[in-house]
Amino acid sequence: MTQSATGISPELSAIQAPVHALLDRVSGEIKRIVLSDFAQIEEVNEHLLFMRGKLFRPALLLLSSHVGAEPDDDVLTLAAVVELVHLATLVHDDAVDHSVLRRGLPTVNTLWTHQVAIIMGDYLYSRSVSELARVGNLQALEVLAGAANDMAIGEMRQLTSFDALDFTEDDYYRLIAAKTASLMSAACEMGAIAGDQGSRRALATYGHNLGMAFQIADDLLDYTGTEEITGKPTGHDLRERKVTLPLVGALANATPGEEKEIRTFFTITDPNDKEIARVVGIVEECGGLAYARERATQYAEAARDTLSGLAEGPELSALSEAIAYAVDRRR
Repeated sequence: MTQSATGISPELSAIQAPVHALLDRVSGEIKRIVLSDFAQIEEVNEHLLFMRGKLFRPALLLLSSHVGAEPDDDVLTLAAVVELVHLATLVHDDAVDHSVLRRGLPTVNTLWTHQVAIIMGDYLYSRSVSELARVGNLQALEVLAGAANDMAIGEMRQLTSFDALDFTEDDYYRLIAAKTASLMSAACEMGAIAGDQGSRRALATYGHNLGMAFQIADDLLDYTGTEEITGKPTGHDLRERKVTLPLVGALANATPGEEKEIRTFFTITDPNDKEIARVVGIVEECGGLAYARERATQYAEAARDTLSGLAEGPELSALSEAIAYAVDRRR
């Protein structure tokens, strides 16, 4: 999967093609919503908009809004708000995790302070809520508020997990459902709210399963990707003592000696590259990567199943293509 000069792969460009013109307008909506006359906020806004992501979630919302209907006029604002909430969670996550890089660029907490990062995340959340109140879409507000609440609980659940290696597979699914799948599900459901209300349940379920597959694939990249491609160091999750599905799957098949090596690794304050590489090797040898790929594929198939019966068209085809992108992407 090659990347364009803009950082968006041809696969993602094809997915976004049916709503490409609308996505350009979403970018303008984002700038309008976050505009502030306070210099410090504007300075951080400029950095955040420069490092803006691929607008995957707004694209899901826009595509969903065109399945079986023409969306109402508020759809651009809804798409912008979803991206701002996503951005707010990233700013907060980077501050909590003390992350140095995001998408290959310095994080807000690195360039400014952790306090500024937390306040900016709050600002993005508050502007998002204000916009939904302004357009008066209470259904969309309820869905997005529920997702934001789930994400906060998920982050707290992860933060208070004191013995990382006691983290079970069910714990992992519960966590990624809250931290990732909830917002993708909300984006798709909000698209249906702006379009065909009859598609709400199906598209919300599609978004959930897509989000689960997406996060498992993302956790796989931590073991298989490179910093040049992913924009963050290889083994980033291991450095932060985060247990994800590849490691959970490997531990189920590890020998007592291999499990002891992993447990010893989790007692090291500042592991070096060699120590991280050893754990990555154990995870691969014990089938952790293959197990995670299998589970990602199962969620992908579940996402595809929920699209059957919905109104055919280029937008539905793009949602189907988004499933392969979520599982097979390299960043």
